[in-house]
Amino acid sequence: MVTLETSRLVLRRWREEDVAPMAAVNGDPEVMRWIRDGGVRDERQTRDGIRAWESEWEAEGFGLFAVEIRSTGELAGFTGLSVPRFLPEVLPAVEIGWRLGRAHWGAGLATEAARAVVRFGFEERGLDRIVSTRMRPGSPPGSGTRRLLPPRRSPAGEVEKAAECNPGVQSPGCPSHHPRPG
Repeated sequence: MVTLETSRLVLRRWREEDVAPMAAVNGDPEVMRWIRDGGVRDERQTRDGIRAWESEWEAEGFGLFAVEIRSTGELAGFTGLSVPRFLPEVLPAVEIGWRLGRAHWGAGLATEAARAVVRFGFEERGLDRIVSTRMRPGSPPGSGTRRLLPPRRSPAGEVEKAAECNPGVQSPGCPSHHPRPG
């Protein structure tokens, strides 16, 4: 099983005891405000989501990691890679995503976890492209109005923001495909 470690975090596969704390994250309206339709998720929906995330690990060789605070063992949320099937206009693609509980906002944990995950995707899974999407400013939750932000690998191996690309429209500097890992 894949586990990534940073100075403050352990990124690992999901366990049964993660369901309740992740359901608390998913049940917070402020956390969920910009996630799909903006609706919160209960424990059953969270459990179903974790099962789906684990299935993606089996099918794709990557997925969403449970993000654990190293010093306390507390589940903060998730960060990882996923095929964004809910956004067909960006496919084929692998997206990096994260969701942390509010208690963990503003401490740089999402950035720390994302750097480890991007490195994992490029170096361990052989991906050549990882994208990120975000809601356009002023868009209502669930509107599907998103901007594609594809990170790329820099010579130093870090992530840098590439040209902003409009989903569904081939633009100069915007990659058009992503080969699956072999």
